[in-house]
Amino acid sequence: MEGINAVVLAYSGGLDTSIILKWLVETYDTEVIAFAADLGQGKELDDIEEKALGTGASKVYVDDLRDEFVRDFVFPALQANAVYEGSYLLGTSLARPLIAKRQIEIAEAEGADAVSHGATGKGNDQVRFELTYYRLNPDIRVIAPWREWDFKGRSDLVAYAEANDIPVPITPEKPYSSDRNLLHISFEGGILEDPWAEPPEDMYVLSASPEDAPDKPTYVEIDFERGLPVAVDGEKLGPAALLAKLNELGGANGVGRVDMVENRFIGMKNRGVYETPGGTILYAAHRGVESITMDREVMHIRDMLMPKFAELVYNGFWYSPEMEAIQSLVEETQQNVTGTARLKLYKGNVITVGRKSDQSLYDPETATFEEDAVYDQADAAGFIKLNALRLRIRKRLGK
Repeated sequence: MEGINAVVLAYSGGLDTSIILKWLVETYDTEVIAFAADLGQGKELDDIEEKALGTGASKVYVDDLRDEFVRDFVFPALQANAVYEGSYLLGTSLARPLIAKRQIEIAEAEGADAVSHGATGKGNDQVRFELTYYRLNPDIRVIAPWREWDFKGRSDLVAYAEANDIPVPITPEKPYSSDRNLLHISFEGGILEDPWAEPPEDMYVLSASPEDAPDKPTYVEIDFERGLPVAVDGEKLGPAALLAKLNELGGANGVGRVDMVENRFIGMKNRGVYETPGGTILYAAHRGVESITMDREVMHIRDMLMPKFAELVYNGFWYSPEMEAIQSLVEETQQNVTGTARLKLYKGNVITVGRKSDQSLYDPETATFEEDAVYDQADAAGFIKLNALRLRIRKRLGK
């Protein structure tokens, strides 16, 4: 690519983007604007502006996107109960379209004609970033260093960082990479590339070991309005503050650890380890309120779409017409999902122990095992015979 006047780099201050920043300046002889999205990384953002400027950035944006991230990305996924391949609550996947969207906005404001990211040529993030770039600006130029440079792996990057006095968080003792936001922290690579090897306990950041968690359970109540969490233990909280509070409660009780081998969009399998304490609690609480407020058939239709919703998020199609259509239906299913779930947190477990709602469809008079005046149990005989008719005919015909 020639004639690039400025590049907006999605910058985290980690190993890859620290090297990329310097590499872009040297390779393209262009202005590099570093953009760091505050999605709840905490101390990881300390001194990030100084670090970026010291590595060659001409300008640095550090934008607080925590509420937008939780409100516009995490909560819609929660309404859909989106889980990828049975375990992954999509922490990294949900963050990428927001980061990419803000990159395009900065590029337009700064007159930059290119954007760049630190995703490798083997991973999903390159797809997530670039599908969003092209959806929001079809003519943007994209620089993906991992698909261009001569470095063969992260060990080469560590050596380059040492040779150029670039501070990076990865060491030979802790060679895995991580990505953190308010929904989760992920770990991959290095010692985790052996799917048989148990992760070392000192790797975890957000959660106590379940073995070391308190011997006494913690109870928490979460209020929902139209499928959206709005309060914890009666205290109204904004989206980011609510999730942060649940991260603390869940983490202290060892909640939210996941170790899985997942199928990447590009075709390979990858081992990922995740900590998602608050998200794990919210998922259970949301299901609890839905169980007494959602019509059966509406719930089942939504649940049929859940794997597709999760797949679209995982594969990078947040800004797509099919996602818009599914989100519209999901939002419609959540109109009566208002109420409270009570949960018990204990040594890595989240147990729903109560649910209540003014919109409840649960009728004690009908459900009771005691005598009632609203349900004639004899009616079930005809119901069963009619549903068994095709099965009986099949057997009689010798099928």
